[in-house]
Amino acid sequence: MSNGTTSKKSFSSILDNSSARMVLLFVAVFVICSLLQGKKFLAPDNFLAMFRQFPEYGLLAIGIGMALIIGGIDLSAVYLANLSSIVAGLFVHRFYQGTGEGGTGIVLLSFLVALVIGAIGGILNGVLISGFGIPAMLATLGTQSLFWGLGVVLTGGSTLSGFPKVLGTMINKKFGLFPITIVIFAVAAVITGIIVQKTKLGREMKMYGTNSRATVYSGLNNFKIVVSTHMISGMLAALSGIIMWGRYSSAKADTGSTYTMQAILIAVLGGVSPLGGSGSVTGIVLAVLIIQMLSSLLNMFTFIPSACRQIVWGGLLLVVMILNYYLDARKKNRH
Repeated sequence: MSNGTTSKKSFSSILDNSSARMVLLFVAVFVICSLLQGKKFLAPDNFLAMFRQFPEYGLLAIGIGMALIIGGIDLSAVYLANLSSIVAGLFVHRFYQGTGEGGTGIVLLSFLVALVIGAIGGILNGVLISGFGIPAMLATLGTQSLFWGLGVVLTGGSTLSGFPKVLGTMINKKFGLFPITIVIFAVAAVITGIIVQKTKLGREMKMYGTNSRATVYSGLNNFKIVVSTHMISGMLAALSGIIMWGRYSSAKADTGSTYTMQAILIAVLGGVSPLGGSGSVTGIVLAVLIIQMLSSLLNMFTFIPSACRQIVWGGLLLVVMILNYYLDARKKNRH
């Protein structure tokens, strides 16, 4: 009897621990995918394909996760990513005439331009939210349209292409066994994780997300917290834009338009509270891998239309939020 009670308590403690819960879910999804599509799923080519696909929306998920931690949301991330790559692409067109060999220096400089645009866009979001008191959902919904509109105007509503070959070579090459995009994602995740977990800004973000009024009385600068958080989120979006730009050797105002729902799902699945105040980059990274495995599994069932993907993500988001609500409520009752 005592062994059964101990087992229940151990399992209960795992469910209450967000990181342990994510590891358990990761293993469960991996086993399910392996059982349903063993040969296809476990094939090296499938893992290579997964490694190439998730960095672009994984970076968006980390950025949106940061906005959620401070009790807000960022609906503009995908379109800021596209705008960053469009401006970077126009920079290349302006200073390098040609699509053949050469252009390495200009392309590298254009990456910096993209990051600057991402930072500016993120700062704009932060100023609108904290400086003007506009709710995060409305502010980023407005900048979503703004970034999309600017992208359409700058490209004339068409696809921006005709870039040096070195662009695709840089983004699509491997670093050892792994695609360079995985390295970019890993470095960005580690740096962001350190900021959230180990720095003063990270602690202030969680305090602000828990109670933004209390932080004022604690002597914290709420404006600085919100603007800094969204600036980092914007730079992560720009990194995602660079990867999408390099992968397709083109830039467009609506590239990856379905990623917003996916990124929010990943952040919430990864243990970031939609109400703010809690969350970790480690959880988001595990959630990225889980969603990528599920996405690859869906691709293997050819009879499932691709349009149904959004139904799956939307339904899964609702299930995760209901489950998190139940677990959080149970945890509060126990204390």
